[in-house]
Amino acid sequence: ARSSHLQLAAFALGTVGWILCTISMGMVEWRVWHVDNTTIISSGVAWVGIWKVCFISYLHVSPGYKEQFCHKLSGYDSSIPHEIYAAQGLLLIAMFMGLLGVTATIFALRNVYMGVPRKTLITHFFLVGGCFYILAGLCVLIPVSWNFYSVTHNQSIAFPPSYDMPSSPAAQEAGAAIPIGIVAVVLLLLSGTFSLSYRFPATANAITK
Repeated sequence: ARSSHLQLAAFALGTVGWILCTISMGMVEWRVWHVDNTTIISSGVAWVGIWKVCFISYLHVSPGYKEQFCHKLSGYDSSIPHEIYAAQGLLLIAMFMGLLGVTATIFALRNVYMGVPRKTLITHFFLVGGCFYILAGLCVLIPVSWNFYSVTHNQSIAFPPSYDMPSSPAAQEAGAAIPIGIVAVVLLLLSGTFSLSYRFPATANAITK
C-alpha cells in the first residue's frame, strides 16, 4: 500500500478540485461589471455568470430597502456570447468527468488498501481515474481561460432589453468564480498526473487479471 500514497493524494486533490469546479459553475461572479448609469443598477455593479445575470436595485422597493434582481441566461438566447454558452456545457461535462474520476480512484484505492492483488484491475482503474481527472481539468480550463480573455479585453454582451443591463460596462473585472476555476484546474490536472503515475509493486504476488 505504500506505493499508492501518491494516488491517495491524487484522490484528495481530485475531490477538492471537483468540488471547486462545482462551486465555480454555480457562482454568478464570473464577470463583475461596473456601470455608470445607476438608475436601475443602483450599486453600479452587476454580476455576469454562466447561468444568470444579477444586480442590486432600489427600484420598485420601499425606501431604505434593496433587492437583488436576476435574469436566467438561456442556452437558446442568441445574445449569449459563445464563451458563456461553451462554459455551460463544458462545466457540466467537467463535473460528470470529475465524479467518474473520483469513483474510479476510490475503487482502485479500496482494492489496494484491502490487499486485493489484482494488478491489471487496480492499474486500469487508476489509469481511467487519471484520464477522467485530466479531461475534467481541460473542460474547466477552456471556459475559465476564454471568459478571462473576454474580461481583460472588456468585451460587451448584447443583453435583451428585458434584462435592464447595458450592452457594455464602463469597466469589468474577473469575479471570484474564475480564480476558483483556475485552482480547480490545477488540482484536477495534478490529480490526474498522480493517478497515471501508479505502478503496481513488482515484489507483490499479484494476480494479473
